[in-house]
Amino acid sequence: MSKKKFPGRAWVRVMHPFSAKDFVQSLVNQFHGAEGVEDMLQTEKIAQDLAQELNAYVNDNRCLIVLNDLSTIEEWDQIKNFFRNFKKGSRIIVSTAHVEVASLCAGQQSQALELKQLSADQTLHAFYDKSSQYGQDSSTNDHTVAHSEITYDQSIDTDEKKVVRSLTRIRTSVSALEESQLIGRQKEISEILNLISNQGSQQVQVISIWGMGGLGKTTLADGVYQRTKLNDKFDKCVFVTTMHPFNLAELLRSLARGLHEGSSKKEELLENRVGSKRSIASMGVDELTEELKRLLEKKSCLIVLDDLLDTSEWDLIKPRLFPWLEKTSRIIVTTRKENIANHCSEELGNVHNLQVLEPEDALHLFSEKVSGKDKDLFTKNPELVKEANRILKKCGGLPLAIVVIGGFLANRPKTLEEWRKLNENIRAELEMNPELGTIRTILEKSYDGLPYHLKSCFLYLSIFPEDHVISQRRLVRRWTVEGYSSERRGKSANAMAETYFTELKNRSMILPSQQSVYSRKSIDSCKVHDLVRDIAISKSMEENLVFRLEEGCALSTHGTIRHLAISSNWKGDQSEFESIVDLSRIRSLSVFGMCEPFYISDKMIFLRVLDLEGTYDLKYHHLDNIWKLLHLKYLSLRGCHGIHLLPDSLGNLRQLQVLDVKDTWVKALPNTIIKLRKLQYIHAGRKSYYVREEKDSLTSRCLLGACLCATCCLPILSDIDGPFHKALTRRDACTFACCVKFPALMTGVYDEIKSATVSRGIKKLKELHTLRQVNVGRQTAILQDIKILTGLRKLGVTGINKKNGLAFCSAISSLSRLESLSVWSAAGKQGLRGCLDDISSPPENLQSLKLYSNLEKLPEWIKDLPHLVKLKLVGTRLLEHDAALDFLGKLPKLEILVLCWAWSVFQGEELAFKSPQAGIAFGSLKVLRFEVKSRVKSVMIEQGTMPKLERLHFEGDVYNEFCFCGLEFLASINKVQLGVSFPWDAERVIAAPDSEIQHKTLEEERQKQRRKQAELKKKIQDQLARNANEPIVVTEFDLW
Repeated sequence: MSKKKFPGRAWVRVMHPFSAKDFVQSLVNQFHGAEGVEDMLQTEKIAQDLAQELNAYVNDNRCLIVLNDLSTIEEWDQIKNFFRNFKKGSRIIVSTAHVEVASLCAGQQSQALELKQLSADQTLHAFYDKSSQYGQDSSTNDHTVAHSEITYDQSIDTDEKKVVRSLTRIRTSVSALEESQLIGRQKEISEILNLISNQGSQQVQVISIWGMGGLGKTTLADGVYQRTKLNDKFDKCVFVTTMHPFNLAELLRSLARGLHEGSSKKEELLENRVGSKRSIASMGVDELTEELKRLLEKKSCLIVLDDLLDTSEWDLIKPRLFPWLEKTSRIIVTTRKENIANHCSEELGNVHNLQVLEPEDALHLFSEKVSGKDKDLFTKNPELVKEANRILKKCGGLPLAIVVIGGFLANRPKTLEEWRKLNENIRAELEMNPELGTIRTILEKSYDGLPYHLKSCFLYLSIFPEDHVISQRRLVRRWTVEGYSSERRGKSANAMAETYFTELKNRSMILPSQQSVYSRKSIDSCKVHDLVRDIAISKSMEENLVFRLEEGCALSTHGTIRHLAISSNWKGDQSEFESIVDLSRIRSLSVFGMCEPFYISDKMIFLRVLDLEGTYDLKYHHLDNIWKLLHLKYLSLRGCHGIHLLPDSLGNLRQLQVLDVKDTWVKALPNTIIKLRKLQYIHAGRKSYYVREEKDSLTSRCLLGACLCATCCLPILSDIDGPFHKALTRRDACTFACCVKFPALMTGVYDEIKSATVSRGIKKLKELHTLRQVNVGRQTAILQDIKILTGLRKLGVTGINKKNGLAFCSAISSLSRLESLSVWSAAGKQGLRGCLDDISSPPENLQSLKLYSNLEKLPEWIKDLPHLVKLKLVGTRLLEHDAALDFLGKLPKLEILVLCWAWSVFQGEELAFKSPQAGIAFGSLKVLRFEVKSRVKSVMIEQGTMPKLERLHFEGDVYNEFCFCGLEFLASINKVQLGVSFPWDAERVIAAPDSEIQHKTLEEERQKQRRKQAELKKKIQDQLARNANEPIVVTEFDLW
């Protein structure tokens, strides 16, 4: 501290008992010591002279005084009397071992600036008078307790610091779907939107949002991103969260994937991008840079980079983005550190420091989380207002703290005693310090308030990587097989696990993510807030519950680890892998990213869960030893595109309950699957909306079949991946080719890539409640087996035709517990015509029905489904259009209706949703998605129709004169989503003489498309402006 700034400086240890004369004498001696040694010799003075001399000095000079070892507030009351005439700008630093003394010295209006846990029972606090700011003059009576900023130990070398940061990282990424979490941020949103729309800039602008964890930087950035994305200002938009430890290739890969969403095959074709390109997943940094160049060049883009932790990260990213971006592009960066924000933005006007919420906004947010739809909570319970204000004072305006505590209280009795108890139990430091430690304290309090069964489920979340979107399906099934839930009060273990998921969501311990409007569930996936996840990680490590194998982790573990999670950034070898963890004690293995063969070890003799969902580089032969995992209950290969075949040895896993091979290339389940008597869940096949109406010709099937014959001798030709010498000896691979693939191909069943065949005898799987998507086209015996599985809740089948239609109807009539049914026909124009009419007793509990293929007329029994809430029709080619809409409009409980891809053969120009003479059409409908043919010029919704409709999603090819009518009558509508395309002159583009002119012509056609699309959007917005609900319009236009 400069002598010029504080001419008077003194450091005094407060003696016990306190002596006022000795105290003043020490101060005077030190002040005089700064002026000359002669004055120090005059030390013996009477108390009155000392007091006068001290008062004169502190009145004329700025002073910095450190008081060490203050022990009581009475001592402070005596000391502060000596400084009544303190010169403005003077400072007092008090050091004390008592937090109460420190807070009272700073005064009633004091705030906590820093808080650090030094050990289990030692905490360092720093308080200051909020009316005094460092470097500015303060009022005469300012008495400031100094702030001593806590950083990591400066003696640690650079490499070690990096390790510490990666292992102790705490970050905030609130991305809940609820709009309530943007309460109080309207001003910030407006300011950032203004920066984005600033047209005066001649270069790419970087807008930085910085502030402490828990303020909602990610939520704010996402709110701005979504609003900007809706107005079609930018050609491309992408939101990427920076993963840590930082990996440049992974970040560039995420950017490329996000930007690819707007690309199409036509674009690639017209740009002469011939040949098969390496997938983005396998590209290196240089290749990804070239891919970004192609995607970004000459385009206006909005890019959000969430959670940068170091300036070096930006220095690596910037040169790979800036050279290609148009000057109208904008980049939003979020970070906790001001220096990073300044480094990224360069212009101070583009740096936004996020502050805590104002008290009114904090109360609003708190009320939303605690009471939900009950807006009169505090009116009905006025005694809670005082305690609510105490809670909000402790939250310090931090949105994360408010949301978590509000969620915690939402599930507690709303009584004065309960809220007062919460207030009394939160540590006193929480009231004054809004720093990171305070947030952790609040989160730990929320954790402590969880019932025991929810604590176990919560700690299990630490298995998943940061920012990972966790599907409810995946989490619930894993909890169930691990024994975290059990049957209770008539509810199955699976249903209880779903209840736990909902409870964690309601307590804000998990955040809803990517909620599907087409799902019957109110939430189908979640994320874990990073700060909440840190709690789960630390607690699970204390319990030796979860070990995360990732870059920078410890090379040895202490005690027995039950759950092993392998991160995508861990690059160790087999010997290192086997030396880190005692594999013989592992209960679950979860792999994220690339799957190495040695991850699946026969040493994991007690393994219950093998979750390889979404991994890549997994091949068939990597499953060689899986039969040795005799305790395995859960096997997920979902999304593993390298898997074409399951080994027969799978039948050895007699404890298996869940088998998930969806979105693999498995087209036949092994015959041995019927030995797995505990199986409850089978999901195979691939998602597709395409309905195949023609089989391949017999000639082409014979030629392909001849090629398959070579598989017996050379299985590797039939996509059976693996070492060449091993493939030659595979009996099951040969069996697959001869007994599964060849006959399926010849009968046409192999055209159904959406499903997998299953062998006879599946009726033995009495515990089965989910069976998707299986092909039953080859024989009716499979349908006879399904008929016996009366416990089925969810069923998906393909291959239904005239020959097996009667058997199928008989089977469905026997499945009284069925809740979800999806049906595909066999390939061919016949489709499902006449195949579904003989269902005599439709399942009473059926809630979801999906029908794919030609129907021409809806089965009458659909009217008899009292609980049907979701109906999806794809390629059904309904003949009597008006009669079909009248039929659908009378379904009493229908909430979700999806009409896609030739669902009707309607030939008219106006598609009308009419109101019947009696009653209300579509009285319960909340979500409607439908497509139209290009000949349709208008869609009309009559007044009184769809009174509860909230979301309307419209797709199709339309002409210039297309319009909507009646949107203003939809009283509950809040979102209209458009995905349409207009005619374009393809011949003009193809006829261009060279590639340059072709590209120019293509761009002109795109501009025409943009203009037409903008005009349509404007028409709809003008109409919705007359709707009192003020809905938004979202566009997903295809610009090929």
